[in-house]
Amino acid sequence: MMKLKQRSSSFIVVAAILAGAYVSLAATHPADKLASTPAPAPVPAVLTAMQDELGRSMEAMSKADPAVYFISYTVADRQEAYVSGSNGALMTSTDNRARWLEVQTRVGGYQLDNTHRVGDRPPSWTSPGTSAAIDDDISILRREIWRETDRQDRAASEALIKVKTSQQVQVQTAEGAAPDFSSEAPHTFIGPRVEINADRKPWEERVRRYTAAFSKSPAVLNSIVTYTALGMNQYQVNSEGTKLAFGQVHYRLELYVQSKAPDGMDINRYANFDWLDPKGAPDEKTVSATIDQLIKETVALDRAPLVDPFAGPALLTGRAAAVFFHEVFGHRSEGFRQKDINEGQTFTSKIGQQILPEFISIKDDPTEASFNGQMLLGNYAFDDEGVPATNVPLVDNGVLKTFLMSRSPLVTIPSSNGHGRRQLGYVPVARQGNLIVSSSKTMTDAQLRAKLIELVKEQGKQFGLLIDDIAGGFTFTGRGQPQAFQVTPLVVYKVFADGRPDELVRGVDIVGTPLVSLTNIVATGNKQEIFNGYCGAESGSVPVAAVAPAILISEMEFAKKETSTDKPPILPPPAHDPEAKGERQ
Repeated sequence: MMKLKQRSSSFIVVAAILAGAYVSLAATHPADKLASTPAPAPVPAVLTAMQDELGRSMEAMSKADPAVYFISYTVADRQEAYVSGSNGALMTSTDNRARWLEVQTRVGGYQLDNTHRVGDRPPSWTSPGTSAAIDDDISILRREIWRETDRQDRAASEALIKVKTSQQVQVQTAEGAAPDFSSEAPHTFIGPRVEINADRKPWEERVRRYTAAFSKSPAVLNSIVTYTALGMNQYQVNSEGTKLAFGQVHYRLELYVQSKAPDGMDINRYANFDWLDPKGAPDEKTVSATIDQLIKETVALDRAPLVDPFAGPALLTGRAAAVFFHEVFGHRSEGFRQKDINEGQTFTSKIGQQILPEFISIKDDPTEASFNGQMLLGNYAFDDEGVPATNVPLVDNGVLKTFLMSRSPLVTIPSSNGHGRRQLGYVPVARQGNLIVSSSKTMTDAQLRAKLIELVKEQGKQFGLLIDDIAGGFTFTGRGQPQAFQVTPLVVYKVFADGRPDELVRGVDIVGTPLVSLTNIVATGNKQEIFNGYCGAESGSVPVAAVAPAILISEMEFAKKETSTDKPPILPPPAHDPEAKGERQ
């Protein structure tokens, strides 16, 4: 099950965001160009330690039995500042720096190694990693790398014995015959170290002020505002010759408000801002307007009537459509799912076949840093296996073309296309980056609305539903579970066939199955919108973006939303209680 989350700071892992291009020096070393090439950045001490220990380890372990054929080292040097406030008060203000070391040793060979899946158990990987010293002392760093390499090598050797044993007693599937690992060309990039510019004092005052503004409304039970600044310097080397050092920065402001309707249903509203330049923070006017809008929507949702389960025409605005495509299509395009017998493998045999209306095309392009001037959260230059990010056309005029690939190849797709991603401490697998949906059959907002009403009348319904904002969603892809998805809308309107004004409603989730839902798309809007969020799946929580136009679906199912039976508080908040202020006699 995958979850795409937009909110709740306790669930968010702010991952590496890299804006800008990469340079592959491995392919640009002609002697006649050296004179015009800028002086390279100095090699960081941590990279020197990694490179030295890699050579020593590979020299010895490649001669062992079983032999190591591949080693990779990754060090993530993370600097973070974090400020949070609630209901007008400062709750947390911290900054820290830490390093995380990951060592991967592979024994056997590219075709069959210790990571091969055994039965129903997930593929073996020797360790999620360990903390490392932040001092740039090469001798100390090499010692830490040495210890972790030895530990990983022992675990890898044990895992390979189990893999070879399983080959004798278990049926091997067609895709199971694909190599366990792909051989990739080495890449070299040495960039400058990045630092975050984060003065926490001004943000401490801002989170106090923002959460106090929320508390002015009696409808607000709780408000949380967080500010996060992340500077991530990542170093990677492997035995194929890759050597990378690059830095990323990311700043984020999140506004979260909670309320409770009279019937006990929890009401949540959320907004966030992301930027790369420390000067790019949203101004006070913009944040204030967003707070006012969130309060207004919260009050309206508290009073909104519930809607019963429904199946009929639905119009999803661009952000809601973006999450829809991420969940319904995106996860099923991830390559590692096509070789796992426990997966539903919805699209495994459908390359070259029509899976969407012919007017829709989809690509995943992590190389794009922004779209229409707005930052894309799924942007990166190298994936977590040292492979350059690549623009991957997934669907062309409705026809499936390929899958997102890490270094776990398929029989028909032998190489990575730069989508091996993970949260620190997890195994990289193929994941989405920037999923971008485009259409050649577009309508204006007014035309889409008219078409929605037309469909409502044709189906003999009283109304259709307009989904204007969402919280996120999740999908099941496993074979032992229903091939279903769920998207959680936050702002839903009834659009009536008789021309009555739209009615705000609440209490439903979008549900369905992928093949049916995708083919029910009948039209799209003429402008694309962006959803930036964090997706949690097998390799942890990674930053992603999805871009899509509004979509009109001829029939979509809505189920009752999970709700609480707790009543709202008996008393109003103290600031909104005349008796608490001493005004009642």
